[in-house]
Amino acid sequence: MLEILYQDDDIVAVNKPANLAVHRSTFVGPDDAFLIDLLREQVEGRLHLAHRLDRATSGVLLVARAADVAARLGEQFMGRSVRKRYLAVVRGWPEPEEGTVDYPLPGSRETGPRKDARTDYRRLATVEVDIALGRYEKQRYALVAAEPQTGRFRQIRKHFAHIHHPIVGDSQHGRGDHNRLFKQHFGSHRLLLHADALSFSHPVSGQPLTLQASLDDTWNRMLDRFDWRAAFAAWRDAAG
Repeated sequence: MLEILYQDDDIVAVNKPANLAVHRSTFVGPDDAFLIDLLREQVEGRLHLAHRLDRATSGVLLVARAADVAARLGEQFMGRSVRKRYLAVVRGWPEPEEGTVDYPLPGSRETGPRKDARTDYRRLATVEVDIALGRYEKQRYALVAAEPQTGRFRQIRKHFAHIHHPIVGDSQHGRGDHNRLFKQHFGSHRLLLHADALSFSHPVSGQPLTLQASLDDTWNRMLDRFDWRAAFAAWRDAAG
């Protein structure tokens, strides 16, 4: 069963699990399950995706109950009035601790034209682990918050890779040796990127809404193992 975060006559929001494709596409194989199909088994009536998350990413996913409602939500996303907050674990300690990655990105085709892309980030907490890898005796990782100001394909993943702090668990843009370290030593077999919250206006009533998604077991283990729980809670409280 999918965790439903919010629902009314117009919209449904779910907490998408990691490694679950949202719908059939050329980017995924013939999986046994897709989120939109699973949601149709829980919720009656027609459903229309209002936006998308990468298969590997978990967190808040918004679905409309009618095409015109989906279009209104789409206008908010296109108009950049939706606030999207993400949580990630990256290799290294980003400097400065707070900043903006301003780096144009192509669409789903890497050879396509590059478009304006900006991601604000903030380093929330750090850890240094006593595990040798390559020429380093210890490894550094950071808990970061990210807010994309544009909506390019795999934007957050590509932007952190661009500044040489790839997200842990990213098989396309990350570091295989660090991904394996997290699997072997910390039991983390997923991309550590979570769509923590969406803030937007209800497409029918206009009421401001902020929907937040809980963390899965892997995330909770990381917060406890690295003593990041307090930093995470403080960030959430400040973000509202």
